[in-house]
Parts: sequence; structure tokens; C-alpha cells
Amino acid sequence: MQPSSLSFVFFGTGPLAESVLATLVRNNFIPTLVVTKPDTPQGRHMHLTAPHIKTWCEMKNIPVYQPETLRELPHNSPLLTKVFDVAIVASYGKIIPENILSFPRHGFLNVHPSLLPLYRGASPIESTLLDGTLTTGVSIIKLDKEMDHGPILVQSAFMIDTRETAGTMEITCGQLGGELLSQTLSHYLDGTLVPKEQDHNKATFCKKIEKSLGEITLETKAEEVQRKFRGLTPWPGLYFFHNHDGKQIRVKVTLVDLSTQIIGGTAKDIILEVTPEGKSKMDFESFKRGYMG
Repeated sequence: MQPSSLSFVFFGTGPLAESVLATLVRNNFIPTLVVTKPDTPQGRHMHLTAPHIKTWCEMKNIPVYQPETLRELPHNSPLLTKVFDVAIVASYGKIIPENILSFPRHGFLNVHPSLLPLYRGASPIESTLLDGTLTTGVSIIKLDKEMDHGPILVQSAFMIDTRETAGTMEITCGQLGGELLSQTLSHYLDGTLVPKEQDHNKATFCKKIEKSLGEITLETKAEEVQRKFRGLTPWPGLYFFHNHDGKQIRVKVTLVDLSTQIIGGTAKDIILEVTPEGKSKMDFESFKRGYMG
């Protein structure tokens, strides 16, 4: 099947999804429909703001659908009125009900940023970096009713650059996922690529990232700070509390040295920039002189 004759729906929100979709489109795989989250209030004045992927699709004249939920679709929903060969999911952020999985003729394919069955769950990229893992990859699987459980079409592994953060790795994994889909979609649809069952006995799981995970102290080991900074950037980021003039302030860590491995060092040896509560960003040496002297 040629890309131009393929009818598919794409589900996704955020940098990973944007990167997958942009790569697909660059390879002439144009979705019939993109499904993403609804516009949300953002900023100080809580203006209703569209997801970036919606704005990008509108510039490309790609139809966008933004349901609040997939559980009770109206009869005129484009997911019900259109016929799709396949659906592709990348970081959509909502549960896809089991009854919808059978809508496309060839089911749903998912771009998952880990080498499944490792790192199933909500935070594979963050958890990989927090663990200090040296190698990761991308898996294309066929969705079933269980989380990240379906059979694997194709995988590709890569070494993780020591300067990579969760934010940059989303883009890296998205580009790789888009290329893998572009290379294998036609083979999957014509039946020459048969998905292979995962080894469920080797499955590992990762949890949702909580904001509290970003708290460190100035005595936290340097290696742990580096891992946390990489895994928790851009969100939730790192921070520590510091007593200054009788008041405890929250200090955001905005930059750490990722290029140097300091054996036995602490956070104080690798923090480069901070933003004290209510103040502007400053280098850590200035912070020490002004707040720790």
C-alpha cells in the first residue's frame, strides 16, 4: 500500500507525538485525522490555548478532533463516520477503550519510547534516565487491552547521550518512531510483517512522575543530581530548600554540569545555575555569595 492511499488516524499530544507525526508527514504519510486533547486554559490570564500539534496540523490542512473522552462518542464523531486502515498512537494521554481498538481495519499501533517489555507505563523516558541506563530504544507495538502489552512489530535501540534530558529524548524517540513506522507500515498492512509476542516474564514497569521527586539537598550525591536533572527536565525540574534570613526559600535548579563525572561529589560541585524563590536566574557562585556567605 502506497502512503498516498493509506487512510489512518493519529492519536497524540506533546513533543513525542509531534515528532512522530512530523516525521510521518515528511515521509508522505499524511493522516486522515489527528486526535488530540482539548484546548486548555494556560498562563496568568488562563487563556484557552490549543495544543501545539493542533496548530501544526491546521497549518498543514490536516483535520483535528479533540474529544473530552473516547468512552461515549457522539454519532457524528469523525472516528465513527470515517473508515481507517489503521490507527497510530504516540503519547496520547487518554485511555483508549477496548471497543475502539477494533475500529480501524488493522487495529492500533503504538509508538513506545523503550525497548519493551522493559519500562512499560507512563514514564519510560524519565525512568530510563533516572535509572542511569546507557541504552534505550523505541518499540512499535500493536495495542491490546492491557498497558504496553501488545505484540511487537519492530524495535530499534540506541546509546543515550550523556547530555540528553527527558525533553530532548522525547524528540529523539519521536523521530526514530516515525522513521520506523514509515519503513514498516506497508509491510504490516500487507501481512508480511507479523507482530511477535512480548516476553512478559521480563516486563518492568514505571510509575507516573510526581513533582516531589524533584527535591534534592545540596548534599545529594552528584551522580544522583545529574540523573535527576536529566530525567526531570523540563518537568517537574529540580529544587532544594534553603534557609535565608530566617526564612525557608525554594530554589529551582536550572542548570547542572552533565559533562563531568565527579566521584564522591555532591550537588554543590555540579550545580551551575539556580533561580531563588521570587528572584531572577543567577549562577550558582553568585547564589553562594549572596545566600550562603
